Amino acid sequence: MTQQAHNVDDLKARIRHVPDFPKIGILFYDITTLLRDPAGLRAAIDGLAVPFQSRGVEIVVGIESRGFIFGAAVADRLGAGFVPVRKPGKLPSTTVRTTYDLEYGSDSLEIHDDAIGKGQRILIVDDLLATGGTARATADLVKRLGGELHGLAFLVELVALNGRQRLAGENVHSVVKY
Repeated sequence: MTQQAHNVDDLKARIRHVPDFPKIGILFYDITTLLRDPAGLRAAIDGLAVPFQSRGVEIVVGIESRGFIFGAAVADRLGAGFVPVRKPGKLPSTTVRTTYDLEYGSDSLEIHDDAIGKGQRILIVDDLLATGGTARATADLVKRLGGELHGLAFLVELVALNGRQRLAGENVHSVVKY
């Protein structure tokens, strides 16, 4: 980690807290202030990548859309490839889709059907672990394609929302916990 941003408190100080966004009663953790700070961004990427340096990760899967920012950087840091998981209709070739439940309704994610080879070592990266629904759906896609899931890494975890419960049995790492 860098000298200017070497611990969790330093990272937390770079994340803006926005009350009542996107609606009254919600406290939004805005990572754009961390992204614009070179030392903060570097420290965030280090925090996501370092725990997986010796895991032999071959592919980092990033979840749309902020998972692309961190996932590609972590892939570079680990010497791995990068694969995006996207909302339906955004990928140009043949895809595999999963649909998962939300609090009020459902959503879907897709991955190219040839993005992950059988037995490839996979790390999933996203900016936020909240309820765990999107991460669980992504993990299921990875496994359907034959990938070996070696972990999930999140910049921020909202502990009170119990997202880890949905990921029980998986290697979950978060850099900053609220």
